[in-house]
Amino acid sequence: MRVEEFDFQLPNDRIALRPARPRDAARMLVVRPHDTPTFQDEGVRDLPSLLQPGDALVFNDTKVIPAQLEGYRTREGVRAGVGVTLHMRTGHDRWRAFARPAKKLKVADLVVFESDQARLSARVAEKSEGGEVLLVFDESGPELDAAIASVGHIPLPPYIAQKRAEDAQDRLDYQTIFAQKDGAVAAPTAGLHFTPELLAALAERGIETHRVTLHVGAGTFLPVKADDTDDHKMHAEWGEVSEKTAEALLSVKARGNKVVSVGTTSLRILESSAQKSGEISAFSGETSIFITPGYLFRAIDALMTNFHLPKSTLFMLVSAFSGLETMRAAYEHAIENKYRFYSYGDSSLLFPAGSIQQETP
Repeated sequence: MRVEEFDFQLPNDRIALRPARPRDAARMLVVRPHDTPTFQDEGVRDLPSLLQPGDALVFNDTKVIPAQLEGYRTREGVRAGVGVTLHMRTGHDRWRAFARPAKKLKVADLVVFESDQARLSARVAEKSEGGEVLLVFDESGPELDAAIASVGHIPLPPYIAQKRAEDAQDRLDYQTIFAQKDGAVAAPTAGLHFTPELLAALAERGIETHRVTLHVGAGTFLPVKADDTDDHKMHAEWGEVSEKTAEALLSVKARGNKVVSVGTTSLRILESSAQKSGEISAFSGETSIFITPGYLFRAIDALMTNFHLPKSTLFMLVSAFSGLETMRAAYEHAIENKYRFYSYGDSSLLFPAGSIQQETP
């Protein structure tokens, strides 16, 4: 499909620079493609009443690390500034990262990152297309994690970072209450809306909660530069669905209840784990799944997600789930009704344009 089909115009003042307070005070647009009316203006706190007892919400328990590092390299006595955004750990002492400007780096260059509390250095082991480099650090394991936490910054999305600097509050705001496993460089933002009070209300309603892991990479911020979706390459991310979670979700489906993905990240790892039969299975490894209209959904029955950028892979994903024309109309409705967009913005609860399908194994 042509990427331009996923374009829309968003007024600048619709971009949220801070989250709603409290988190569950955000608005939520419910999209039911086959109902009349198709759109319902609700709130995140209404979620328990919009689901049925026995339904299950699936959260991503990844934890955002301060993966944006500012440093320098020195060559022939000349120092040049270098910024990197870590996006995938590939060993105890190495990370793949996007460098800027990448042209200043050569293989074997030493890059130094400093703060008032720590000093960290890394050697450039490889250079790839699109500004990607492989960095081998002088620390490893927990010591490397601690050093990154000292010298790094929370990598706020560009549409926020261009308007204001990251501050101490972002280290709290840009983290879900489910965050447990270090490794993400971007938050699973649909989960930012949840509070202990909302979780208690969901439990009282009889709605299950389960967890998966997808370490969101910096590739989620990259624009789609291709003209056709077939020509776009997704960066891989590491994720996991445990045997326990897979079995629990199979039980949910077996009794006729819904599996509701909280966020596109949970959706991507669940769909990566699903068999052609629709059976959710245990999974651990990398996934570069790219979902566009025509994709055969197997694992999920509904999706809670924030509002996404025009021509982004995430807007393509929600268009695949609820229909492109429906989602274009939904976003027009959201803009007209002053919903707040992107990572710190409001939410939506999407239902499928068609029934979740299964293939014969």
